[in-house]
Amino acid sequence: MLFAMTTRLLALTLLAVTLTGGVAAGQALDPASQEALGAVLRMLQDPALRAGAIASNPEAAAADRQLQSLAGGSPALTQEIYDLAGRIFEDLARGSSGDANAMTQALARGQSDPAAFAAMLSPRTLERLRALSIKLSDQPRR
Repeated sequence: MLFAMTTRLLALTLLAVTLTGGVAAGQALDPASQEALGAVLRMLQDPALRAGAIASNPEAAAADRQLQSLAGGSPALTQEIYDLAGRIFEDLARGSSGDANAMTQALARGQSDPAAFAAMLSPRTLERLRALSIKLSDQPRR
């Protein structure tokens, strides 16, 4: 379950990179990169902002439907998944110094090796991933 969820979160995080254009390429998290990261995190955390991004992108809509199904239709669990995706995105952005290409490559590698990708996450994010995975394991799928 943890690896399946990691793969789904990787897809969501890749979608966030695509929707927002990523964080400024090749730079440390300077003020502009930090602002871009903040915009991504706000979009993932705010259902209204997220709805706008989802409405304008069929891939985002499909990912959202998949995540809602994973959460058993629970709005609270769906939000927890998006919050976790934000943490993963933040870890990824900081670990790659905001390089959008490096982020995309790490996400692509994570699709085939979720365990290696999970090892890149901060201990706090990884613990949240484990806790949410346990919560979701008992949820009925829609």
